[in-house]
Amino acid sequence: MGGQSKVQPLPPWGNAVAGATGAVIANALVYPLDIVKTRLQVQIKRSPSSSDPNPADDEHYTSTFDAIAKIVKADGIEGLYAGMPGSLLGVASTNFAYFYWYSIVRTLYLAQQTVATPPSTAIELALGAVAGAVAQLFTIPVAVVTTRQQTVAKHERKGLIATGKEVVDSEDGWTGLWRGLKASLVLVVNPAITYGAYQRLRDVMYPGKKVLKPWEAFLLGSMSKALATIATQPLIVAKVGLQSKPPPVRNGKPFKSFIEVMKYIIEHEGVLGLFKGIGPQIVKGLLVQGFLMMTKERMELAFILLFRYFRQLRDEKLRKLADMAAEKAQSAGPILTK
Repeated sequence: MGGQSKVQPLPPWGNAVAGATGAVIANALVYPLDIVKTRLQVQIKRSPSSSDPNPADDEHYTSTFDAIAKIVKADGIEGLYAGMPGSLLGVASTNFAYFYWYSIVRTLYLAQQTVATPPSTAIELALGAVAGAVAQLFTIPVAVVTTRQQTVAKHERKGLIATGKEVVDSEDGWTGLWRGLKASLVLVVNPAITYGAYQRLRDVMYPGKKVLKPWEAFLLGSMSKALATIATQPLIVAKVGLQSKPPPVRNGKPFKSFIEVMKYIIEHEGVLGLFKGIGPQIVKGLLVQGFLMMTKERMELAFILLFRYFRQLRDEKLRKLADMAAEKAQSAGPILTK
């Protein structure tokens, strides 16, 4: 019995810290791709059929590499990291909230099941959607501020707090910080698809395996994120359009819904405009999700080992206290019997 090594499941906050840590490390590694995909998604170019004389932004990017070159030329290397502190704060808070609630709702669901079988794909998607919706309610203001920082020129860029105040003062008051909430709630299907696919692929490819190798977690994370990105790219583009400054042709008038953004994009760029920036979006998603799940798996293992170590220390301390109490009882025994 003493030789058995049972792996104890992590508490919700342990899963949340592991997920948030993995997400921050992964996003920091590929942050320039985040800037590029955001700039590509927010720009509006004129289509041949458009009667609008000037729907385009001042700066236009034709590809990922063109965007990188122009950003570096205009803002220097640091331009590729504009808004990074706010973005990583948003990534940390969103992923902490997501993994925390995902762990809770999944545990509650499994506790109610009489047969110990893995949840179906549909159930995994539903659990992920619930966790994602709760996480978005708490973290979308940081995403709004970060998107604004990423899409303005260098001379207009402000700090995290100042940008947030600008959003509040210039648009719909405090509700401006929740701009794009509906699109974000719809987009909970993205992490739901991602983590639902991850769990399903893991059950199929590595059934019964408790700890994945780094490359296995990277492969599963990349595959699941690619599927989710392709399925939800139009909504991602619409959300970015909602949260950024409106195109110059709108004279400062912000979009009111993601349906309005999608109609505007289709009018000026056609249906394919809804998939602009999908190249860096997929590459970023592959790398981020791969690194995230690889790091999360390592972090979870580290936490499990750390918790086991602390439990051993606690057990040893309790054993010593019990031994001391027993010795005192034995020494007091003869005195009490006299």
